Amino acid sequence: MKKTMLLLGALMLSAAAGYAQESRQDVSVSATAAFAPQITGNSVQKNTSMTMGLLASYRYMLTPRSALEVNYGYQQNTQYYQVFGKKNGGIHTLQQEFSGAYVFNLNFKNFNPFLEAGPGAMIFTPLKDAGTSDLDAKQNTNIGALFGGGVAYELSPSWDIRAEYRGFLVKTPNFSIPGNTFNTNRYEVISTPSLGVAYHF
Repeated sequence: MKKTMLLLGALMLSAAAGYAQESRQDVSVSATAAFAPQITGNSVQKNTSMTMGLLASYRYMLTPRSALEVNYGYQQNTQYYQVFGKKNGGIHTLQQEFSGAYVFNLNFKNFNPFLEAGPGAMIFTPLKDAGTSDLDAKQNTNIGALFGGGVAYELSPSWDIRAEYRGFLVKTPNFSIPGNTFNTNRYEVISTPSLGVAYHF
């Protein structure tokens, strides 16, 4: 009886150790390039400068194929507005993304392709410097949706390289300028392809 209990105890400890060694979480840091299309609406045309940025993510594996992810993205750009028949202006902007997503992934040896989608918020904060023509500009926090897909290449059980296309659908910021001067009343897809590394633990 004692030997049986010892054997069961050893099996339980082995199972627990195996579970503990399984990587269920990862953190990643990536470089991003942000692109936004030209938007026209309400007699307003908006263009956005292309900039580099950073993306930090935390992912928790629910099953071998399903995960939940939270993201923080950062970049600066300049939003250029042309108001037909009125005025032109530019807003130097700190653009931040806060998002969560469901991630579905597959495994093919060292390659792990994945798709993701979820809700988020994009915060557009005007920077009051020489790149901003209208000092009445105010911060906009716009709710939107993240979608994308990519592939991770496993370097080791703890590290991988991750490349991804990310799109964020959000209403174009108007910076609450008096008279809604910069209001296009349109949505845009901000594209932020990324390349980075992830650490699994």
